[in-house]
Amino acid sequence: MEYQTIKLDITDGVAVVLLDRADKMNALTAQMRAELTHAVKAAGEQARVVVLTGAGRAFCSGQDLGDGSSAASLDLERVLRDEYTPLLKAIVDCPVPTISAVNGAAAGAGANLALAADVVIATESAYFMQAFTRIGLIPDAGGTYYLPRQMGMAKAMGAALFADKISARQADDWGMIWEAVADDEFDAHWRKRAAHLANGPTAAYAAAKTAIRGSWDATLEAQLGTEAKLQGACGKSRDFKEGVLAFTEKRAPKFEGR
Repeated sequence: MEYQTIKLDITDGVAVVLLDRADKMNALTAQMRAELTHAVKAAGEQARVVVLTGAGRAFCSGQDLGDGSSAASLDLERVLRDEYTPLLKAIVDCPVPTISAVNGAAAGAGANLALAADVVIATESAYFMQAFTRIGLIPDAGGTYYLPRQMGMAKAMGAALFADKISARQADDWGMIWEAVADDEFDAHWRKRAAHLANGPTAAYAAAKTAIRGSWDATLEAQLGTEAKLQGACGKSRDFKEGVLAFTEKRAPKFEGR
């Protein structure tokens, strides 16, 4: 597929998916959502880690309200069901770790697109905003699902109702994201994090994702059973054998991802 609104680069096991509408603060169009869905799925099959990031000064400013039709005639239910849901599921169900490298503003659906990744790393100057009520809407693109689980009901409700900007440092402190990084260190830092995952035990990462994401809907007994099953599979992997051998030989492991 030839991309027009994004760029995809895969190097040394790291797939970087760049939202590339800098002049529009990477606002999401139907075409962009389709391209992102395709790119994430393709990257998940070819790379060992997938990174989402934005061109210019924003990560993503959310839905492009000027995309194709007037805001008044926009069928939001259809757009969410047919375009956002496949994109978000592609990120959540990706077989390898996903990182959102939030380089700037992440607002509306753009904020929740970022929060769908396994790990969110943001530059300190970035912010997250559930901007929906400013135009008479509710948080969507998974916002009402992720926010209460990531930062608790009280913070999630305030974020939804007031639509305040949440700085990257606040997001870090509240548990929304993994870490906020100084602007001048951001690019090198997320690339280092991505390289670490690209050289790690990919099958174990996939199992960890399955266990942790599934735990929200599981009882303790069911979760313990899931852990046992997944751990049993990891214990039969080549990476486990290599990890133990490297530990006994006091050297860094060389994981193959299987």
